[in-house]
Amino acid sequence: MQPLILFPRDIMSKVTVSIIKADVGGFPGHSTVHPELMKVAEDNLKGKDILTDYHVTHCGDDLELIMTHEEGEDSEEVHALAWDTFKEATDKAEKLGLYGAGQDLLSDAFSGNVRGMGPGIAEMEFTPRKAEPFVAFLMDKTEPGAFNLPIFKIFADPFNTAGLVIDPSIHQGFRFEIWDIKESKRIFMDSPEEMYDILALIGAKSRFVIKRVYPKEGKLPGDEPVAAVSTEKLYQIAGEYVGKDDPVAIVRSQSGLPALGEVLEPFAHPFLVSGWMRGSHNGPMMPVSIKNSVCTRFDGPPRVNALGFQLKNGSLGDAADLFDDPAFDPVREESAKIADYMRRHGPFEPHRLPMEDMEYTTLPGVMKEFEDRFESLK
Repeated sequence: MQPLILFPRDIMSKVTVSIIKADVGGFPGHSTVHPELMKVAEDNLKGKDILTDYHVTHCGDDLELIMTHEEGEDSEEVHALAWDTFKEATDKAEKLGLYGAGQDLLSDAFSGNVRGMGPGIAEMEFTPRKAEPFVAFLMDKTEPGAFNLPIFKIFADPFNTAGLVIDPSIHQGFRFEIWDIKESKRIFMDSPEEMYDILALIGAKSRFVIKRVYPKEGKLPGDEPVAAVSTEKLYQIAGEYVGKDDPVAIVRSQSGLPALGEVLEPFAHPFLVSGWMRGSHNGPMMPVSIKNSVCTRFDGPPRVNALGFQLKNGSLGDAADLFDDPAFDPVREESAKIADYMRRHGPFEPHRLPMEDMEYTTLPGVMKEFEDRFESLK
């Protein structure tokens, strides 16, 4: 499915890339997105003057809208367009009898911004370079903290990103914006100077998440992000378990930034993330092509897609399915073996999440049935 180039421009000062996603109905169960929902999204975005370009895709059971425009981050018009698209797709999902129709739409009325309403959002406004490649990363069956390890490795790990050692344009490192999503606070930290302090935070991925990365100096403006991650936590919005957050991210590359191969390299290792079945289990992150983004093994294992774009005058052009590459076959095989290993633990930790992370799953409903039967040992 190719994106439609609507209004090519000869000159553009700044462009905004917005990825807005939502689970509006699975087909079947929580495995993938019905083609009719994809068509609804295509029809709804087609011809909209507010957009420069767009691309509709899916990751697992999440409908993904990748859009470019000149309205900046948190644009009411762009967010309203995404919200209306998800609402229409939900209507179609209900007519088709799909599972969990409108699952991620936690409000009945749009209030100027989709943040806090259920959909996940990664947005970035920046001044395009002459050649502007970027990667849209899409995850399913996991939480925003799943991006902590790969984003750190891309922008701070010299064993992953050779340019940090040998390229003068990125040798100085990068600045990380880290959010405490439990206390609603943020901090800015520099790498390599504060590398250990950064790791002290982001290793606790269920609480501290990388929101944005900035260049510190050099070829790119220091106030324009080079990576952005969605950080919406559905259980914090709804007050109960309504599904995993399934985050997305935008990462720019090349020419004063990590090369494309350095951006993809962290996913050659099937690192463990939280989510998977019922949002209650740890499992390996498996990089797959869009056509293989169908979560069936224990509703997983967790998946990540990578779509590459070469931005030109705000237009996306064709999408390159970057994990549709046999070079990633070994990590997929390793992911399958790790999935086997973790599944053999059944309901035991560390396959099942620790109790403190199960607070907003369905487990408390089970615990409530017998909590008054506990006797004091004193």
